[in-house]
Amino acid sequence: MYAYELHRINAADLIREADEQRTVRQAVLARRAARRSARRAGPDDTEGRVTKSSDRFVHAA
Repeated sequence: MYAYELHRINAADLIREADEQRTVRQAVLARRAARRSARRAGPDDTEGRVTKSSDRFVHAA
């Protein structure tokens, strides 16, 4: 009976760990999709870059 209980505890632990990994993977994919959609939104979007990188520096003479 003791071995069976250890097996059940181990199986539940593995299921819990797989669920956590799945949740993390979904969060990473959601963040990646949000960044892509923000990049595609264009200049009319209210969030994003403030200035273009070419505006930061003056041209050398």
